Amino acid sequence: MAPTPLAPYLPVAIALLLAGGLALVIVAVTSVLGPKRLSAVKLASFEAGSESVGSARGRFAVKFYVVALLFIIFDVETVFLYPWAVNFLELGWFGYAEMVVFALTLVVGLAYVWKKGALDWED
Repeated sequence: MAPTPLAPYLPVAIALLLAGGLALVIVAVTSVLGPKRLSAVKLASFEAGSESVGSARGRFAVKFYVVALLFIIFDVETVFLYPWAVNFLELGWFGYAEMVVFALTLVVGLAYVWKKGALDWED
């Protein structure tokens, strides 16, 4: 009998089924065998070892979001840098020029953000 095109994926499917089954079994066993002694202390909100103060609906400064967006932008840059570095010789001068344009775009963006003062925390 000829092997099907999906035959190489059978070990992966078995591993995924075993992992999923094990996760379900562990959750079921802990919910059945685990202690169920609830108290006011266990049900209280807890954040990093300190009591909650004020509303959880408080406003955050926009600077936190700007820093998060900048982090994502420069993190994506490193994601694109790795495959480029691996294939550097195969890409040749065209690949080098494309990466220079990409890096210059990011440098211009960083200079713009810096000039606008988005990286200053003293304000």
